[in-house]
Amino acid sequence: MKKTVKISAFFALVSTCVLAQEKDSLSINPLKEVVISDTKFALKKEKSGKVIEVITAEDLAKKSGQSLATVLSQVAAVEINGNQSANGKNLGYYIRGGKNRQVLIMIDGVPVTDASGINIEYDLRLLPVEQVERIEVMKGAASTLYGTGAATGVINITLKKSAKKEIQGNAYVNIGSNNTSENKKYNGQDFNQGISVNGEVKKVNYFAGFNSTETSGMSQIAEPVGTKYEEDRFSRQNAIAKLGFKATEKLTLDFFGNYDRIKNGYDFAFDNTGFNDTDVNETTSEQVRFGFLPKYKYNKGEFVLNSGFTKIKRDYNELNSWTNTTDYSLYESRSVVLDGFNKYNFNNEFALIVGANYQFHDMLSQTPFTTIENEAAKFNILDGYTTLVYNSSFGLNVNAGARLNTHSQYGNNVVYNFNPSYNFKTSFPLKVLASYSTAFITPSLYQLYSEYGNTDLTPEENATIEAGFETELWNKKIKLSAVGFYRDQNDAIDFFYNPDTFEAYYVNVDGKSKAKGVETTVSVALTEKVSLNGNYTFTQVDKVLDRLIPKHKANASIDFQPTKRTLFNLNYQYFNARNDAFYNGTTFAVDTIQLGSYQLLNALAKYELIQNRLTVFGTVTNIFNEEFVENAGYSTRGRNFKLGVNIVL
Repeated sequence: MKKTVKISAFFALVSTCVLAQEKDSLSINPLKEVVISDTKFALKKEKSGKVIEVITAEDLAKKSGQSLATVLSQVAAVEINGNQSANGKNLGYYIRGGKNRQVLIMIDGVPVTDASGINIEYDLRLLPVEQVERIEVMKGAASTLYGTGAATGVINITLKKSAKKEIQGNAYVNIGSNNTSENKKYNGQDFNQGISVNGEVKKVNYFAGFNSTETSGMSQIAEPVGTKYEEDRFSRQNAIAKLGFKATEKLTLDFFGNYDRIKNGYDFAFDNTGFNDTDVNETTSEQVRFGFLPKYKYNKGEFVLNSGFTKIKRDYNELNSWTNTTDYSLYESRSVVLDGFNKYNFNNEFALIVGANYQFHDMLSQTPFTTIENEAAKFNILDGYTTLVYNSSFGLNVNAGARLNTHSQYGNNVVYNFNPSYNFKTSFPLKVLASYSTAFITPSLYQLYSEYGNTDLTPEENATIEAGFETELWNKKIKLSAVGFYRDQNDAIDFFYNPDTFEAYYVNVDGKSKAKGVETTVSVALTEKVSLNGNYTFTQVDKVLDRLIPKHKANASIDFQPTKRTLFNLNYQYFNARNDAFYNGTTFAVDTIQLGSYQLLNALAKYELIQNRLTVFGTVTNIFNEEFVENAGYSTRGRNFKLGVNIVL
C-alpha cells in the first residue's frame, strides 16, 4: 500500500509540473532532426515516413551510470530483457513483440552479429555505453534496406568520433553497489572506468578509447529465503580505434578496429526442482572487429561502402550435475559484410538509392555431444536493392523499394515496402504516416547445423502495416506521436521438445502468428528548466510469440536543470505481467508461468564542478527497493547507488 501511495504521489508531481507552464518555455523542434536509418543517408525527420526514436549525446548524458541495454529499454515498443538482472545475464531483444533474430543491430552503419548464436543476434553486453555517441531505433519491417533480420526493427548505433581540436582527452570513473532487494551491502561492487583520446590534424582525424568494467555482489539465480549463493563476477574490457582521412573534398576514408572481451561466472535455473549454482560455471566471450568505410560525394549524389569483419569466440566451463564433472564447450564465428550503396538526386524532389550487399557467415562448435566444423556450417547472402525517395514541396513524401535476396541455402526471396507520409501546412507541424513492408528472417547456423539443428527449416516471413502521426504543439514546446501496427508472421521458428522420447530440435510452426499494438510518446518543455518525457506501449501477440513481452509498458521522466551546470532527473518505469517458459523437472515438460507486474523509480543528480571540464554525478535505482522477477528463477537488482566523475582534458 505504501508503494502505491508513493507512486501516486509521483504522478501527482508530474501532473503539477504539466500545469505549471511558463511563457519563457524552452522551444524544441524534434521534427527538424536529421535521421539516417530510413534511407541510409541524412534525411530530415519530417520527411521520413518511419517511426524513428533518436537518442542523442545529450540524452545519454542524462542517463549517466546506465548500461546500453537499460537505455534502450526506455524507448517506446522496445524491451531489452535482462537489463535489470546481474551483468552477466543473457539479454533478450524485443521490438513490437519481435524476438532477437528479428531485430538488426548496426554499429557505424555495419550490421553486427554472432553467427554461432542460437538467434544470430549481437551481444549488447560487449559494448559500453560510454563509447556511444548516438542511437537511432527504427521500428517496423526494414528488410528492403537492411536484409534478413530487420523484421521488427533496426538499432543503429553510432560510436564516438574525433573532436575538432588537434587533441582532446576524456577520462571517467564510476563506482556503485550491485545488490538484490534482499542484500543491502552498499559498498563498492560495480566499477566502470575508461579513457579516450581524439582529435583532428589537418586531413587526419582519430579516436582511441579503452574501457574496463568489473562487478560482483550478485548471484545470477534467485536465492530462496535463508540460502546464500556464490557471487557471479562480471569482467569486461574494450579497446577501440578509429582513423579517418579526408583524401579530397569529395572523398573520405575511415577505418575502425576494436577488441572486446567479457568474462563472467554464470548460473542457470534448469528446472523447478533445483538450480545449477557453482563457481565452476564460467564463460568468456572475445570479439575482434575491423572495417573500412569510404564515402565519395559528387554533384548529384553520394556513394558509400560499409565493410566489416567480425570474429567472435565464446567458451563455457560448466558443471555437469549428473556426472559431477566439468564440461567444456566452444563456439566460434566469422562474419564478413560488404554493403555498397549509391544515392542519385534527379532533382530536389526525386532520389534513387541503389545498393548491393554481400554477407558470409560460418561457425565452429565443440561440445561434449558433437563437433561441427566451419566447412559444415556456413552460408552466404548476396542482395540487390533499390529505393525511390520522393519529397515534394507541398508536403507529400514517399519511400518505396524492393530487395532481391539470394541465399546459398534458400535461393531467392523478394521483399518490398511502400511508405507514404504527408506534412500538413497548418499552424502547427503535423505529419501523418503509413507503411506496408515485408521482411524475412533466415534460420541461424545453430538452428540449421547444431545437435538440435534442422536443415529442413524455412525462413520466417512477415508483413507489417502501420499508421500514425507526429505533431508539435504549444508553440513547438510539445512533441506528440502515436502509431498503431499489425504484423502477420509465417513459418515462425520454435524449439520442439518431446518429453516422452526426449527428442529436441528446431521446427517451423504451422500457420500464421500475429502481433499488434500501439505506441505513443510525448515530450514537453515546461519551462527553460523543466522538461517531461514519457511513452506508453500496448503490445498483444499470439501464444507462439508470447514470452517475456509485457502487454502494457510505460516510461516517464522529469528533467530539472536549475542552472546550466546542474541536472536532476527522476525516471519511472512500469512493466505489466509477462509469460515465461520454465522446464518442469517433475513432468519433463515446458510449463508457461506468469511473472507479476512491477514498477521502478530511479533518480540522477549531476553537477559540473568545472564547466565543460569536470562533472560529477550520483544515481539511485529502484528507490523503493521493489522485489520483482524479470526472468523465472533469476535474480534482479534492488536499491543501488552509484557515484561517478567525468574529466575532459
